[in-house]
Order: sequence, then C-alpha cells, then structure tokens
Amino acid sequence: MIDGIPESDFDVQLEGQVEIIGWLYQYYNEEPHNAVVNINGGTVKTNDIPAATQLFTTDWVVRYMVDNSLGKYYLERNAHSELGTHLEFLLPDSLEMVSDDLDVTQIKVIDNAMGSGHILVYAFDVLMKMYAEQGYSSREASSLILENNLFGSEIDKRAYQLAYFALMMKAREYNRRALTSNISPKVYVFEDTSNINDNYFESLPVSESNIQDLKYIVSLFHDSRTLGSIIQIDKPVKTGNLRTVLTNIPQDTSLDLNNTREITYQLLRLLDIVETMQNKYEAVITNPPYLNKMNKVLKEYVKTHYKDYSSDLFSVFIWHNINMTVTNGYAAYMTPFVWMFIKSYENLRKSILNTKLISSLIQMEYSAFEEATVPINTFVLKNSSTSENGVYIKLSDFKGGMDVQKVKTLEAIENPDVDYLYRTNQSNFNKIQGAPISYWASEKDLDNFEYSKLGEIAELRLGMATADNTRFLRMWFEISLENIGFSVHDRQEAKNSLKKWFPYNKGGEYRKWYGNNEYVVNWENDGLEIQSFKGTNGKVRSHNYNLDYIFKPAITWNALTSGSFSSRYSEHGYLFDNAGSSMFTKDNEELFYLQGLLTTPVVQRMLGFINPTLNFQPGTLSVLPVREMNDKTNVISKIKDAIQLAKVDWDSFETSWNFDTHPLIQHIDEHNRNWNGFLKQNHCNVPILSQIIFLEEYYG
Repeated sequence: MIDGIPESDFDVQLEGQVEIIGWLYQYYNEEPHNAVVNINGGTVKTNDIPAATQLFTTDWVVRYMVDNSLGKYYLERNAHSELGTHLEFLLPDSLEMVSDDLDVTQIKVIDNAMGSGHILVYAFDVLMKMYAEQGYSSREASSLILENNLFGSEIDKRAYQLAYFALMMKAREYNRRALTSNISPKVYVFEDTSNINDNYFESLPVSESNIQDLKYIVSLFHDSRTLGSIIQIDKPVKTGNLRTVLTNIPQDTSLDLNNTREITYQLLRLLDIVETMQNKYEAVITNPPYLNKMNKVLKEYVKTHYKDYSSDLFSVFIWHNINMTVTNGYAAYMTPFVWMFIKSYENLRKSILNTKLISSLIQMEYSAFEEATVPINTFVLKNSSTSENGVYIKLSDFKGGMDVQKVKTLEAIENPDVDYLYRTNQSNFNKIQGAPISYWASEKDLDNFEYSKLGEIAELRLGMATADNTRFLRMWFEISLENIGFSVHDRQEAKNSLKKWFPYNKGGEYRKWYGNNEYVVNWENDGLEIQSFKGTNGKVRSHNYNLDYIFKPAITWNALTSGSFSSRYSEHGYLFDNAGSSMFTKDNEELFYLQGLLTTPVVQRMLGFINPTLNFQPGTLSVLPVREMNDKTNVISKIKDAIQLAKVDWDSFETSWNFDTHPLIQHIDEHNRNWNGFLKQNHCNVPILSQIIFLEEYYG
C-alpha cells in the first residue's frame, strides 16, 4: 500500500480514498472468490457466499445509481434546487414535480448488500449538498446524515467493518470531532441465531408475549448469514418495546451459565437490523449478489418466499428492494442484464412492467465489466405504475471496457440526441411475447410481432444431452465409414441397420444454409448405452429429449454463438444435441421457406429484440414473427439453390464425408487424372488431400 500505490490515490480531494478501500478488499478476496465461482456443479456454502458474490461497483455506475434515485427523488420535491448541476450522471429526463417541500432529514437511503460501503459514501456526499442547500452547516449535516439518512447491511463482517470505517472517515472529513461523538453509522452485519435456545428464554423475567416476539425474531434469523437482507418479516415487530425489555434485564455478575448477557447484546444488535428491515426508504441502492448455485437453505427459502423471482439471487433482490421503497421512491441496481430478455426471468419482467416503472436503464457492452463473467446493466426502478417514458442508453456497440462506457454515457447526457439514447413507454414491451425489455425497437419493429409466430408454424425441439460427450461422440473420420449409419429415416430403420454410429447435429461454428456435419453419436440398439448411462448415484445422467423427431429433416442452429445467429437445413438421418436444437414441419417445403427466412437480416434484428444474450434456445426462436406468402414457389426454389451451393461448398473439403474432388482440381480434364492407380487412400477411401495438391502442382 505504501510503495505500490501513488499517494494521490488516497487523496479525498481526488475522490480516491473510499474507492481504493473497496478495490483493496476485492483483491484481498480474489483467490477465495475464484476458488468458489469455479466450483464444478457444486453449491456455494454459507461461509463462501461473501467471496462468491462480492464485486466492487465501478465508481461512475455508483454515481449513476445515486444521482438517478436519491438525487432525482430530491429534485422532484424541490422545484428551485440547484442540486442537479452537481449530479454528473443524472440522465436527461423531465421531472414529475411533487408540490410538497422535502425535509432532508426525513430521506432514508439503504444499501442492503453494501460490501465496503462505496454506494453509501457517495450518497453521503450527495446528502451533504442537500443539507447545505437547506441551510445546515457541514458539521451539523455530517452528524445528521449518520443519524437519520444512511443505512446498510451485509453478511460479511470484514466488509461491514470497512463500510463502518469509510462512513466514519467521511463524517470526519466534514467534522473534526466526528470520531469523539456518540453517533455511529447505522450499518449492520447479520449474525445467525442458531446459538440461542430455549434455556435463554426460560431465565428471562419478561412477559410471555414478549418472549414469543423474541422467539419469532430468533427463528427468522436462524440462518441470517446465509439469507441476509432477503429475510421476510411477515408480521410487525415492536422493536422499541423489545429493546426496552432487553435493556432492563438484570445482568447477573455471577457465573452466567446460559450466556444471558452475551445473547442479550446479540438480540439488541438484531433489533437494530429488524428495525432497518421494517423501514420504508426513499432510495434503495445496491449491487446485489449474483448467485444461482444456492445451498439447500438459501434455495428452499427463495423457492418459498420468492418463487416467481428465484432464477438467481440478484433477481430476488430486484423484486425485494423495489418493495422496500416508499410510494414513488426509487430502487437502483447494477445486475447482469439477462433479466431483461430470457424466459427464466419473465415473471420478474412482467411484475415490474405491470406494477412499477423503469425510470432509466443503461445496458453495457457485453464484456465491459471485467470483474464478472456476465453482461451487465445498471437501472433505476420507481415504485409507481405511472405511464411515464423511461430513458435508456444502449452501449453495446462501444468496446473498450468501463472507461469507454463512462465516456459514452456522459456524451449521451451532454447530447440527448445521440442515436444510442432512447425514450420509450414500457407498455410497448408487452407487444413481444415474453415481454423482453427491447427499448430500441421502433414502432414498425413492434408491428411485425403481430404476425404468426414461428412456434405456431413449426415444432422447435431441444436436443439430447449425452452427459459424457467424450464417451459417446466422435468426429466422423475417427470411425470406419462401414460402421456409420447414413441417411436413415426413422428409429426402427436405424436399429435394423445394426450400425453403431449415426450423424449428429451439434451446432458448431457460424455457418448458414448447410454444413457443420462433423460428429457422429453412439446410437447402437436405439441408444441403449446412452439411455441407460448412470452416474455414481445410480441415476440416469443423460437427457434424451424429443426422440420422436430424430432422423427427420430439420433446420438446426447454433444454440450458443459469439455473434450472429446461423441456421442450416439438415437432411433426414441425424440425431441432434441441445447445442444444435432443431425445428420440424409436417411439410418439408415449409421447412425450406423457414430456412430462407432465418437467414435474413430481418430475423437477425428480431432476435436482437427477443434475446441479445447470444443464447438461442427453442423458446427464443418460437416467438419470431413469420409473415406468410401466398405463393412461395419462386422463393423456395431460390432457397433450395442456396442450400445446394452451400452443400457443394461443404463437400469440397475432406472435412465432409461426401468429399469426392478438391475444388482446385475439379476442372482438370478427365484424361489428365491419371494418378488414381497409385494414390494411397485414407481409411475413408478418399485420396489424401496433400497428395492431390502435390500431383496437381506436378502435372501443372
């Protein structure tokens, strides 16, 4: 810290002090973080949750979240305020003014996954400007902020201590006597209550109703280091009354067999958390934990209390936090942006769109946030169902990390006419099935979704998962051609063929129309070995979906891509993988028509609205609009030509099992092709390519 970091990075005047505390703590946790997130298929244990989920929030994102929640709430209630001139990341938007003047001491702000306190520290600075505008001195304001305005909670004790320290240092910046005052930040760390049993309550000289209230709290927080801020308090708890009761318990100075004194202090700390969780807030701002490998306790709790939002812990926080705000209050987040599009978050989207308002949102470039292997967005929800337009900034075209994203955001704030800033009414999102947050779709784009859906015309099916590809898959050239069953029409024919290996669609690289025919799968005796393949627990590991469709002509596509979507026509004779899902039609001519449609730029654009996460599952494609034509004959003819051209191209190389002649020599006169008598053959009875090229050069 002394030799490796410039002193200026700690200078509070350069706004480096607090941020560097957070970064240092993240790097301190880097090794355990990597160990936990790289668990293969395992759940995250309670003690590992902090390491798995703590990611430091980039400074400009913190400013965006605070400026557009806390800052905007204040501006809407103070018509003559100059605060907006100090909020660098306040997005250009009209304010819905509220007539009453706001008493700044009544504003409550919480970060309920606060980490090292970065968000709270910046909120402190914004609140100081509000207090100054209302005539308070810096010394008075710094104390009042800690006393009235800022709240935080955390499951990690070390992070909590850093947040506490950072807020005290921030108060000391404005008040030299802050460290000697009796005021402390209202930030708290969760403690399990599994150590508290009935023996403690039996010794208490308090009423039965108070004991029942205390037992209720103890039961709620039994696993609070696992559950943290998402614990739901189903009935009001009179914390003031219970605090009085606990404070007045006689403290026996003799031998304390039941740890009465220690447990009483623990319960008093717990009452502070309960009170904080029962409050309503004008602004709830956080970078919530991202976690889908939940342990049993967390998973069961989430399924019970947040069933519709249980895909990931961050989605639980999204719904939980907006409901912690007062009416017309704001909740701000930084999360993965998958909640905007994919099906597993559809209930969350619809709940937000039907009862809340997306006030603003910034969608970042896919790999901008280097600290997490997920695409990120940051957004602000308003606890209101008004029909205001939201402000959206789309940064997906700007590569170069978070610094570039910051620059482009500031450009959009300075010039709202840039082509990557959008204003739209969220009611438009319901026009697309699944309600993806496709804010950049034009009115004409949305009108396209009134046509029939692909899922109404074709049957889109997920493919197999062998559970052990190394065991059950081969590249076709690893197998004798005599043992591969080509061009079978159905399962019975495949079984009767007595072949062991059959062609297998498995996605592959970007390629349109035809090709990527590289793999074969062990489907001997109707896939007996795959379908009976069991793990160490005795359960069948493979997933053999949609076997009624195998070997039929289809359109197959790459489920996962690094860019654009691509699909290919697949003749009869193939099984298919979940990475190479397929679609089928009763009329094969219709299949050609749909293959042509799927290669168009229009579909690429439509897919961007439905799901721009580069993951194209059958459910994603099923909602694509399809505009039918009265006469498809000419179109289908051209599509067949395109498929044939792609097939000729694929078969022009040894990577195809239909390879015959390399394109470099296919136009040599027949009478000059006199090498066939002495060329060595490979195991597929195809002349070795290097010999062909050599002889072509030799014969000129």
